[in-house]
Amino acid sequence: MISRLEYKWIVGIVFVFGLFMELLDMTIVNVALPELARDLKVDPRDGASTIQWVVSAYLLSLAVFIPISGWAGDRFGTKRIFMIALFLFTSGSLACGLAWNIESLIAFRVLQGVGGGILTPVGTAMLYRAFPPHERAKATAILMIPTFVAVSSGPVVGGYLSEYQDWRWIFFINIPIGALGLLFAGLFLREEKQPNPGRLDIPGFILGAAGLAALMYALAEAGINGFDDRQVIGFGVTGLAILAAFVVVELRTKEPMIDMRLFGNRLFAIMNAVQIVAFGGLMGGLFLLPLLLQAEMGLSPLESGLTTFPQAIGMLCSAQVLGRIYNRVGPRRMLLVGLTGVAAATLCFLLVELDTARGWISLMMFGRGVAFAGILIPMQTATYTTMKPHEMGRASAVFIANRQVAASFGVAVLATILTNRLSAHGTVLGPPPLGNPAAALDAFHESFIVAAALLLLGLAASLLVSDRDAMAAAQHGPAGAPVGPPGEETAVVAGGR
Repeated sequence: MISRLEYKWIVGIVFVFGLFMELLDMTIVNVALPELARDLKVDPRDGASTIQWVVSAYLLSLAVFIPISGWAGDRFGTKRIFMIALFLFTSGSLACGLAWNIESLIAFRVLQGVGGGILTPVGTAMLYRAFPPHERAKATAILMIPTFVAVSSGPVVGGYLSEYQDWRWIFFINIPIGALGLLFAGLFLREEKQPNPGRLDIPGFILGAAGLAALMYALAEAGINGFDDRQVIGFGVTGLAILAAFVVVELRTKEPMIDMRLFGNRLFAIMNAVQIVAFGGLMGGLFLLPLLLQAEMGLSPLESGLTTFPQAIGMLCSAQVLGRIYNRVGPRRMLLVGLTGVAAATLCFLLVELDTARGWISLMMFGRGVAFAGILIPMQTATYTTMKPHEMGRASAVFIANRQVAASFGVAVLATILTNRLSAHGTVLGPPPLGNPAAALDAFHESFIVAAALLLLGLAASLLVSDRDAMAAAQHGPAGAPVGPPGEETAVVAGGR
């Protein structure tokens, strides 16, 4: 029966398996972090700094492998690379579910990230090559149902599995989906290669990965040992030096992994700066909240998931309205209002006490989602409007990778701040006798202030956005390209990876 479908619909069906699995994983993990930390016996004294690697290792792996996914698909064939990515993600999920300690789980999350970083860009390329330009709205529509189901159900499913089954099932749930996707891809996809794929930028790949890893390690250790620790300073300086070398190499390479010359486009550079602080603050806050709800307020994983998922609903409710008024308002004012709104909603967490009703927190999360749509709409619409058509592919890879780096650093920074403030207040995560929830609440409040400050930093960058340039380019220049597959940003709002 499936073989009778037009090939474009077969591609859509196969891609849905991969996209649904990745989006579900993005929204299901955070709510299970406290439970898996207890089960894997993470030391409460450095709990936040260690747990954050479950999220950050995945995000960094995504960021490193997204830029090479397009080259890999063109060079070796989109069917082959898509199936390899799907296999890596599925086998990584199995390995995560079988992890025997926190270190093994973090290592297997890196494997998942390799698959996820390649899976979505290659799948998107297959989909948009299969559908002619005038039918690409249909391609987008294919993705909306699994996107909404995965995004809205992830936190709740994660909470249920952690509470009533076992946290390992948040990874095992990917296995049957991935197996079906591999079966369908093997049977029905056609192989596609491009005649001139170019060369892989191996020096850029190595320098980028090494520099980001060194900086992340420095941040994690800073939460435990302080920023004046010799090892923290050493890794931090080394990471910055390697990243400086990465920039130099990329500027001199004919076919760079990350084309740094694109940042010479003023609007593109500004929107990337906004994204760094916006996603950093958002993902850092999403990392903190389940820890507060479960470790200090005593909520179960399911209750935590039900409390946080209204953020995705808020974003979905406001995105359609904001999309319609964008042309009248322009990106600059929309960004200013959106960033201010998300920062204000984050500061509302300072009103949360140990006995605050879940309904109030859900309302705060809903408001945060409503405001964050005011950031997503202009970022998706204005970022590429002044780019030339031949720069679109490279610009998209840069922007997506930048988003993952921003999210991973946001989680790392907020985990470091939380660990530092817990130590300053003489407590650790968790209930007595080891922890002091009242003192820990103060540490969380101080960390949320930093999350809000990251968001407010974006206001300075937003002031540099020119509505006239963005709107003129959108109307008379190349059409804006989407940030990623539909729903990927929605998944971030829902609860993060």
